[in-house]
Amino acid sequence: QDHFVESGGGSVEPGGSLRLTCSRSGILFARYAVGWYRQTPGKQRELVASIAEDLTTKYIADVTGRFTISRDNAENTVYLQMNSLKPEDTAVYYCNRGVSHRDLIDANYAWGQGTQVIVSP
Repeated sequence: QDHFVESGGGSVEPGGSLRLTCSRSGILFARYAVGWYRQTPGKQRELVASIAEDLTTKYIADVTGRFTISRDNAENTVYLQMNSLKPEDTAVYYCNRGVSHRDLIDANYAWGQGTQVIVSP
């Protein structure tokens, strides 16, 4: 089966930047809203940013002004630009799809392996 592929993570110092990439060959991203999620040990996976078909975006308060989600439908890819990273951003980041921003809260479509982001001095 096809599955989501997340990439672009790494280890950076506080204040640094990373650009995450989400792709999946088995679906047409242009037909869906897509969200980025993060998960740390002992905590439930949480939706942090989403982008709908009409290019509207939503973010949780903790990342507003620092993270930017975007999409390139021609490349069937969604990105998460992460600036001014803080240690509390450390997590494994995942992507998934839904029919709307609200639907993404409960998205559960064949999760990928995620990409690790570590922010530390």
